[in-house]
Amino acid sequence: MREPTYFILAALQHEPGHGYAIMSRVAELSQERVSLATGTLYQALDRLTKEGLIEVAREEVVNGRARRHYALTPGGRSALQAEATRMAEAARVVLKPRLIGGTA
Repeated sequence: MREPTYFILAALQHEPGHGYAIMSRVAELSQERVSLATGTLYQALDRLTKEGLIEVAREEVVNGRARRHYALTPGGRSALQAEATRMAEAARVVLKPRLIGGTA
């Protein structure tokens, strides 16, 4: 899973969000490493919706424009958890103390 996808899913893990809120949360969660342009975000949201990882939770009209709120699907939650587990296991390979001659 690519880093932007991971952080988009992570941004939705606790509650649904609309585009701007997702962009802000992604920047916060990634400590500003991932900065999504508007077009990139909406392409990703469309792709993730088609893949069944997120869904439109509700729509509202704000200033005459439709605003969609996206939420994780059960499949999206599973994919996010699986990726977090995979990354944690990969990090342990590097971060685990190495025993040499019986000492750490």
